[in-house]
Amino acid sequence: MRKVIVTEFISADGVAEVEKLTGVAWNAEMDRFKEEELADSGAMLLGRVTFEIFAGSWPSETGDFADRFNALPKYVASTTLTKFDWKPAEKLEGPLPEAVRRLKQSAGGNIYVHGSISVAQQLLHHGLVDRIRLLSYPIAVGQGKPFFAPGEQQKFELISAVPFSNGVVALEYEPG
Repeated sequence: MRKVIVTEFISADGVAEVEKLTGVAWNAEMDRFKEEELADSGAMLLGRVTFEIFAGSWPSETGDFADRFNALPKYVASTTLTKFDWKPAEKLEGPLPEAVRRLKQSAGGNIYVHGSISVAQQLLHHGLVDRIRLLSYPIAVGQGKPFFAPGEQQKFELISAVPFSNGVVALEYEPG
């Protein structure tokens, strides 16, 4: 069975809005973290907004990482999006939990959820996430969309915590 792995950039105070995470230089350790994810990835599961953001930038990127990232199958959770210029991509049909259960049972490699906070929150709520991988930035932003849904308690088992030289910590959890 395929695993669903959520990967996020997150602030020390739990905000997962990337545009608010400034002041930390990207480095080789972060490159390796993302390379490991890509090597393990068989597909992407994205919400509409993240899909549109990625589709607006990734197709013009070049290099081995971009080529492999762009070639991954993309499953999009959306009720409104009908056109998919960034291929291969397809819309998930039906309610998200049922669609993801079917996807997990299908053939292929692990499914990574990049960004797509509301999708990640729904999958966590329904017990459909197998792993969470976070790049935790050493900054508190004070406001913004939290990664974890407010009021919803969940227990996790820490698999690994690796501090990087730029202050970012790579965290990996398994839902408990």
